[in-house]
Amino acid sequence: MGVERDRKWADKGEAIGHGVSWLARWSLRAALAALGFWMVFWLIGKLWVVVMPVLLGLLITTVLWPPARWMMSKGLNAALSATIVLLVGLGVLGGVIAAISSSIASGVPEIAQSAQKAITQLQDWASGPPFNLRGSDLDRLISQGVEQLKSSIGSIAGGLLTGAGAVTSGLVTGVVALLLAFFFVKDGMRFTPWVRGVIGERAGAHVTTVLERIWVTLGSFIRSQAIVSLIDAVFIGLGLIILGVPLAVPLAALTFLGGFVPIVGAFIAGALAVLVALVSNGPTTAIIMLAIVIVVQQVEGNVLQPILQSRSLRLHAAVVLLVVTAGTSLYGIAGAFFSVPVAAAVAVVIRYLGEVIEARSVRVPSHPDGDDSVETERSPE
Repeated sequence: MGVERDRKWADKGEAIGHGVSWLARWSLRAALAALGFWMVFWLIGKLWVVVMPVLLGLLITTVLWPPARWMMSKGLNAALSATIVLLVGLGVLGGVIAAISSSIASGVPEIAQSAQKAITQLQDWASGPPFNLRGSDLDRLISQGVEQLKSSIGSIAGGLLTGAGAVTSGLVTGVVALLLAFFFVKDGMRFTPWVRGVIGERAGAHVTTVLERIWVTLGSFIRSQAIVSLIDAVFIGLGLIILGVPLAVPLAALTFLGGFVPIVGAFIAGALAVLVALVSNGPTTAIIMLAIVIVVQQVEGNVLQPILQSRSLRLHAAVVLLVVTAGTSLYGIAGAFFSVPVAAAVAVVIRYLGEVIEARSVRVPSHPDGDDSVETERSPE
């Protein structure tokens, strides 16, 4: 392309008209781009039952791929390597769950005794000032509560059925994600050559480069999430141990696992820690434990997680907070979990496009009249 000089306008009216025309053209382009994004989000929502397992499978694959790649480098075939890492991963997860269940089962008698004592203390406290409730008054309140529970049994049953359906759907999604992860690990090495063969060598080089960078970004997301969950588990576990609450280690393990499920996971793990502290050590310990959980989760959610993810994913902490908020409002818990890696993947694409534009943008030498502000674009070819 040749050098295009800045155009001189005859008067201000012509210059303003040109500016308005330029603004109208770019407004139309922005509107069309916004419409395209809306259609993409609409399509994702309609196909969420398919998109969700694929995204989960990719995240699982980022964990399974390093050991599988090591096995392949030692001579094992892809199918056997994928099978081994998947089975070992499921075995480790099952072992952790079994250890947690065993510890909880062994601590149930102690918690039951503590709960009985706590109920007795609560009755003694309620019978004193300022409530001055007698035994008959307590029995009457309990009876009213039972009657209220009976009257609400229909809505409770409906909620349980809805929850059971959600659990079933989640199990199906998890199984499909595991199967997809197996195929991703097994056939991942063939994917980039297949892409190059389908879309051509020139365009395929760009696409495969972007996909490789997105893959590295997903691995960084999993590592940063694991670090955040581990820090949560350590500090909450230390709080439980210092306060003398039973089942400290299982509760810390549940906190670590719950850290991978945004919002709900941390809430459930923290609620369990406070509940065990209440029934085993009394209200004072429970209040202290609640304060510890709130402080740890606030620091993790508003400081630690944005900083770690912004560094590992090359996203500003404010961007991380905004995309998590947007993902939560659009797609709920799943949106909160996937919003950060999706935003990081979009940022990878934008950065790569910037690199390509920068590589193809060549600044021309200065003009004789001193105007060197005009750039032209030339293809590297």
